[in-house]
Amino acid sequence: MGLTSFVPLALGLVMFSFALTAVLIIPFIDLLFKLKAVRPKEAPKTGKVPLFDTFHDQKAGTPLGGGILIVAVVAVIFYLVFPFASHMGVYIRSSFDFKNEVAVIMLTFLAFGFLGGLDDYIKIFGKPTSGKLGLVMGMSRRTKFLLQWLIALVIAFIMYRNLGIEFIHLPFVEKNLHLGIGYIPFAAFVIVSFANAFNITDGLDGLATGLLLICLLAFGVIAVGNLDTPLLVFITVWIGALLAFLYFNVWPARIFLGDVGALAFGATLGVIGLLTGSIFALMIIGGVFIVELVSSAVQIYGWRRFNKPILPLAPLHNTFRVLGWEEPKIVVRAWLVGVMLAIFGLWLATI
Repeated sequence: MGLTSFVPLALGLVMFSFALTAVLIIPFIDLLFKLKAVRPKEAPKTGKVPLFDTFHDQKAGTPLGGGILIVAVVAVIFYLVFPFASHMGVYIRSSFDFKNEVAVIMLTFLAFGFLGGLDDYIKIFGKPTSGKLGLVMGMSRRTKFLLQWLIALVIAFIMYRNLGIEFIHLPFVEKNLHLGIGYIPFAAFVIVSFANAFNITDGLDGLATGLLLICLLAFGVIAVGNLDTPLLVFITVWIGALLAFLYFNVWPARIFLGDVGALAFGATLGVIGLLTGSIFALMIIGGVFIVELVSSAVQIYGWRRFNKPILPLAPLHNTFRVLGWEEPKIVVRAWLVGVMLAIFGLWLATI
């Protein structure tokens, strides 16, 4: 790759992406207010208010859709950076076919972002519908889930067909498990799982964004080890934009990602894990996201199987709120857990 020549570019990309997002985000917040694109209230107007809705509606009225800005900034910079990099004498080296790898990254980022944006639009400007577990805001769960799988299967097929990925690396035993065409449903499952895991985690101010930054720093190190320039460029641009966004997203948040960011970011994190071949490292580095997803699945199972909750409130970060933990304390402690998991995941990726 010519790592020494890439370092100035990488640092410059972080700073440029940060500066551009920082300049645009305040006018963007004002625009969201003018468009009335704010987080709606979900509590029923009559009857007992569920505890989840009580917590949720404390944040009602905050602009929703910060993911639109980040997706746009990252996509534009990522598209324009490679001609500029060649003029700087940076050797572009990819672990796969360059165009197909870039296509996979951008397809994931933009397609899941579009799906999330559609869900946000219906959530903000549409009417809620009744579901088994309460009011459904936005697209129906079944429709959104099926569309996620459709997009993920297309991405997984491209990875299998065009990039030639069909195995997962097994740490400790130093072997590769070849899945053949079975890699397609496996990769799609990873993508959909992380899309929903991130979305579920994105419930406290700064929680999901901070954890994502930690994950990206870890995978940036892995991308350097893999000599994968396109992936490293994308990660550095993404980190810069997220740093600027996090300044306005920490408690008390002035803007939220919305599903446009949550679905795009979670799915793309899953794809990064697949592209680096570090699936087990991904499970460790993104461990907090997985725990949050599992806690919600356990809660749904409890309601459907026993007609009562297993946890005080799901996902897990809400359980800590019920126990009396302050929101900033939950977020910072989750970040600390994320840092330790990232260190462990990096170690796992090197053996």
